[in-house]
Amino acid sequence: MSISLVLVIVMAVLFACGVYAMLERSLTRVLIGFLLLGNAANLLLLVVMGAPGRAPFYDGGETDAADMSDSLPQALTLTAIVITFSISAFLLALIYRSWQLGQADTVIDDADDVALRTRTAEEVEDAMDEESRSDDEDVTTDFVGDVANPIRVLHQGDLSQLVDDAPVDRVAVRRDTDGPASDSRDPQDGDRS
Repeated sequence: MSISLVLVIVMAVLFACGVYAMLERSLTRVLIGFLLLGNAANLLLLVVMGAPGRAPFYDGGETDAADMSDSLPQALTLTAIVITFSISAFLLALIYRSWQLGQADTVIDDADDVALRTRTAEEVEDAMDEESRSDDEDVTTDFVGDVANPIRVLHQGDLSQLVDDAPVDRVAVRRDTDGPASDSRDPQDGDRS
């Protein structure tokens, strides 16, 4: 199996340019870098596939296995194309929303993030101690001040609007609303007639 040196060099250049572009603060450059990485991954799978061969179902199954092409890298390439497309669509939506909100697609540092980065080790320990000492008695939960009642299962007789149309495994017994039940025997009692 011979590997084309040109494909390997192009793949390495695409990986390098993609990583470099993804390290920028502009979301458009991040998108371009991700597209370059996706194409580099496709080239990597193309190099791994080796020399082209015949399809496995060609010639009624009489083709030798050594002459057939490997279908796994082809399936992985199709999967990589779909993943690259979907993440690119998501990044385009982020870029569009960022442009709508701020008229720019660059990511800027948040003031809280900068303050966290510049804190010293003593300040970090003091902040952790203050958080652990918080004595909030007004903790909100779902059951404060409420009485917890057990769950009551409603049946058809409990509410007139309730329609019990769930499938059951037992034989349905028809009951009249103004008269006795049509089948008054209990199946567990047996026949007492």
